[in-house]
Amino acid sequence: MLFRPLQRVSRLFAAHFMRSNYFQKHAASQYSTDSSNVVQLTFEWLCNGVRKTVPANVGDTLLEVILDNELDIDGFGACGGELACSTCHLILSDDIYNKLPNPPSEEETDLLDLAPVITDTSRLGCQVIVSDEMDGAVIKIPEFL
Repeated sequence: MLFRPLQRVSRLFAAHFMRSNYFQKHAASQYSTDSSNVVQLTFEWLCNGVRKTVPANVGDTLLEVILDNELDIDGFGACGGELACSTCHLILSDDIYNKLPNPPSEEETDLLDLAPVITDTSRLGCQVIVSDEMDGAVIKIPEFL
């Protein structure tokens, strides 16, 4: 019973930390790129059908795109992209999923097993790197139960 409030506080702290200037200035991204290409991605909330299209830098992770564009997703990315939770669970279209250069690792698959509403095209946003081929993609945000 005590665990759930602590989990919520931990998620809120991590989300605040991820959005802070400290993280942006001091944490080196493991997904850097020399490309200056920008694509447009549309995120759709499955709970209400709302869609929002945002710019995304090629080479960034979907987690970084969501945080950079300040999309309001409660508890999203609680571990800060360290592959230690499933709070950045997203659902990709078959087309985009099949074009990804990197299949899910065993660690990602194990974490996805903990996520609600998992699909065959579920991925963790911290593990998906934006590419030029993703321009115009619709990425679904599952409802976290």
